[in-house]
Amino acid sequence: MDEPNATRQEPKWWSRPRRVPDRRTQPAATRSAETGPAAVESAREQTAEAAAGGSAAPGSAGPEAQAAAGEPAAAPAACPEPLHGVDPYSTPPYGGPGPWAPAPPVQRPPVTPPHGVALPPGSTTPPHGVPAEGSGSAAVPPVDPRSTGAPESGGPTRGPEPQPVPQPAVPPIPPRPPARPRPRGRRIALGALVLALVAGGAGGLIGAYIERNGSVSDIELPRTAAAEGGARPKGSIAGIARQTLPGVVTLHARGGGAEATGTGFVLDRRGHILTNHHVVEGAEGAEGADGVRVTFDGGQTATGEVVGGDAGYDLAVVQVSHVSGLTPLPLGDSDAVRVGDPVIAFGAPFDLAGTVTTGIVSATERPITAGGGEPGSELSYVNALQTDAPMNPGNSGGPLVDARGRVVGVNSAIRGAGGAPGLSGGEGGGSVGLGFAIPVNQARRIAEELINEGRATHPVIGVSLDMQYEGEGARIGGTGGRGAVVPGGPADRAGLAAGDVITEVGGKPVTGGEELIVRIRSHRPGEKLELTVLGGGAEGARRTVRVTLGSATG
Repeated sequence: MDEPNATRQEPKWWSRPRRVPDRRTQPAATRSAETGPAAVESAREQTAEAAAGGSAAPGSAGPEAQAAAGEPAAAPAACPEPLHGVDPYSTPPYGGPGPWAPAPPVQRPPVTPPHGVALPPGSTTPPHGVPAEGSGSAAVPPVDPRSTGAPESGGPTRGPEPQPVPQPAVPPIPPRPPARPRPRGRRIALGALVLALVAGGAGGLIGAYIERNGSVSDIELPRTAAAEGGARPKGSIAGIARQTLPGVVTLHARGGGAEATGTGFVLDRRGHILTNHHVVEGAEGAEGADGVRVTFDGGQTATGEVVGGDAGYDLAVVQVSHVSGLTPLPLGDSDAVRVGDPVIAFGAPFDLAGTVTTGIVSATERPITAGGGEPGSELSYVNALQTDAPMNPGNSGGPLVDARGRVVGVNSAIRGAGGAPGLSGGEGGGSVGLGFAIPVNQARRIAEELINEGRATHPVIGVSLDMQYEGEGARIGGTGGRGAVVPGGPADRAGLAAGDVITEVGGKPVTGGEELIVRIRSHRPGEKLELTVLGGGAEGARRTVRVTLGSATG
């Protein structure tokens, strides 16, 4: 601040009320004398006297009395100076009244525009004393104390009377409704909810993708080592199948307006193939027969010729020519087969070549009869091996091999849900776990005879049987019937007669005439058998006789 350079003003009040003479009426010499040191000292003494007495001494008169007495008026004493320095701002001491000062002009700020409205250029607060634009009030000039008639100095100084300030005509501003404070907790909760929803959705999508694809990366399926995909051991199912399938063939026989499909297997390198008689029955000696089409495992085909067949055993041999690279299958021993031994069936069920099924031997020496349903067809009597390896139409003539890959039977018949056993390829449905195979020992003998002689021989005892007999066992002819026993035959030489009932063959019970035929045909001609006989009927005496089997053809 520039206080030292400020112009010194006359004080407008004193510490105590006093009278101040009008200096304008005093001569210049007097005013100059009062300003000297003596004047100051005199003022101090007068001030002390006034404080001590508070009034004039007796006998003294005031200026008014002296004027009345005609004495010349003395010059008034100089005003004493206050002990403190002169206040340039004329600030009264504590507790003293101060001068009245004019009130500053009231200024009204312009109306604040709503939020978002831009202020016009030059919208600033005007200086003091200048009315704001649009405030509705005129500028109030500063008040000069001399214009109000107040003395400049001396005597008790009172400020000017306050002047009313006109109020500007400003339209009232409507109050704004108080803004509702937004709760912070609600915003936090809303944000947490949104975050949880986003995180849950993302997690669900990722989880679904991982569950479907296993991982978020590309799927690579495991690969099998080369060693695991190589050759199988010879004793395994796969190993046996691999070495057996090259010797298995599929047969299609046409003749007599019919076509049959079956299976066969190679017997030797000369092209002999063994199969069932009912598979090639239509192509055997029939007029217009096209022969038998043979398809090997590798896809090679050839035309075969029926060398011979026997309906009683349901076996036939087909021969192909000019075919090299044949794979004959080894033949085993069906008499050594036991119940429970694992077996594998090969065939072409429903013309599906190269089909392999597995099972076990369910029973041995199961007597069955099959065929005879068509006019002119003969019954087949088989003392079969029973297996649960699945067989279906088309498996007929295929090999049944053991765990060492040797043929132990020729698939021949199945029993369906309809009733009696039927030959594969006929009606009656598919496998129900009851399949029957001709024992290979019997098939070997028949095949050798068919290849060598073109026909097969049957073992016989030289009797006729009463197929209407319903009792236990097989009865020879009828009571007193003639021709029941062939004269000079094996039964005649053993002493058997019409009416005798045979109950056992080789120590095994016989329940009927068909079973007696099956038991006898399971042996070779020339073998000796022991028969248990009831003489004269079921009530006759039991005895055992020994017979030597004869031979018959056709």
